[in-house]
Amino acid sequence: QVHLVESGGGLVQAGGSLRLSCAASGRSIRDYAMGWFRQAPGKEREFVATANWSGGRTYYADSVKGRFTISRGNAKNTVYLQMNSLKPEDTAVYYCAAKRTYSDSPLNYDYWGQGTQVTVSS
Repeated sequence: QVHLVESGGGLVQAGGSLRLSCAASGRSIRDYAMGWFRQAPGKEREFVATANWSGGRTYYADSVKGRFTISRGNAKNTVYLQMNSLKPEDTAVYYCAAKRTYSDSPLNYDYWGQGTQVTVSS
């Protein structure tokens, strides 16, 4: 079992930055590909970014490419999402997730955190 806890969300003005963290416990995240997802009010959950076990392979949704960066601190058992040039449409609850095998697919994630709210004001 992997327990994931997100933090770092908050209220920020458009154009600003936030860094989300996802702290894992129970098992080492070295064993897992990690991903970030988000869900805005009234919308389905959508994929944001993913990284393989080393962080050497990453994949992003087109909507965040060039603005968001996923990284891994395996020694701290933590995954990060650096979000720059934030837009009001980035407002959502952000979730981290883990799965055994890396792929660009948003499917087959086994473990999920509880989410952290990001609100971007215009």
